[in-house]
Amino acid sequence: MFDVCIVGGGMVGSACAVGLAKLGLSVALIERYKPAAYSPEQAPDLRVSAISYNSERYFQELGVWSDIEQMRLCPYRRLSVWENPKARTDFNCRDIGVSHLGHIVENRIIQLALHKTCANLPNIHCFWQQDIKSIQLHPGVKVVLANEQIIEAKIIVGADGVNSQVRLSANIGVQGWQYTQHAMGVNIKIAGPQQDITWQQFTAQGPLAFLPLYGQHAALVWYNHPNEINYLKSLSKVQLKQQIIAHFPPDLMDFEIIDFASFPLTRMHANQYVKNNVVLVGDAAHSINPLAGQGVNLGFKDVQALVEVFAKQTENIKNCCEPERQNFAWLMAYEKCRKRDNLLMMSVMDSLYLAFGNNVAPIKLFRNIGLALANRAGPLKIKAMQYAMGF
Repeated sequence: MFDVCIVGGGMVGSACAVGLAKLGLSVALIERYKPAAYSPEQAPDLRVSAISYNSERYFQELGVWSDIEQMRLCPYRRLSVWENPKARTDFNCRDIGVSHLGHIVENRIIQLALHKTCANLPNIHCFWQQDIKSIQLHPGVKVVLANEQIIEAKIIVGADGVNSQVRLSANIGVQGWQYTQHAMGVNIKIAGPQQDITWQQFTAQGPLAFLPLYGQHAALVWYNHPNEINYLKSLSKVQLKQQIIAHFPPDLMDFEIIDFASFPLTRMHANQYVKNNVVLVGDAAHSINPLAGQGVNLGFKDVQALVEVFAKQTENIKNCCEPERQNFAWLMAYEKCRKRDNLLMMSVMDSLYLAFGNNVAPIKLFRNIGLALANRAGPLKIKAMQYAMGF
């Protein structure tokens, strides 16, 4: 019997496995998909994340950051946000005395680094490319895989995304909705050196964002109504480039399109993060509008908080022979720690989404005044930067 079974070996689930295993707990990690091995010649993936300074430090604690660095990433030192270029808010790492604000990293690169560490920890048993047939939660945890293999554990962690099978099995309800926008991700190769700035321009149809990647590679994110995104997807690369040139700000230098894809935007929040011996982390617990790139960083904060809670109960977990008789009330400390913080960030992102999605003249005027003032707001601007970095 394992101490903990984690369903979902993505970035958050794998980080959770490493964190708990380093406490000395035995961990089963189940993941349906195994990412392709890394090769420097590969084109960049479409799914990338802005990794905060705090998440980077946690990866260093877990011992995986050096493996990420040995593959590829891009530090960003500057961040700009605007609607009207005359009311632009600029953030610079020099303002708070650090070398960078964060890194843009392909999701697969992070997964691969975490999976390498998982493979080197003897108390983690990975079940790759496995579907789950059923999850039984009482008495004790029993997960039956599609190949009829049975995994038993004392505690189960759902890190299996927005449509979490663990959450469904535990009958944990959710609140949320689909946003009226979709997003298109476009990988490009720029006609210039690697950039150190990420920027986002707000429009009535949705934000237009630029994220630097390694070398001359970069990513664009185009938020718009589903019909418009579907139209853009139907275009050739040459036609899509012309649309990008017509709509994106002149900050974007010349480029060629490598690849593109689209995805819907969902807002979801679980009613409970903990129910008896069931715990939810990352997108299984909360899905946020990606406006500020905070989604996966909230997931890593979940992991940090959960590992801290487990650290106080490690010996009790290891010595528990009859989990059905165990009192798991101590897990509520994790929910208390994370639910309010996640809800606050979700509310802030929703407010931004509503404020910048409204083209009524007075609102447009006030938000541009707000951005202009934010750029001169000294201590408040620094506090906002520090919060975004995870301090």
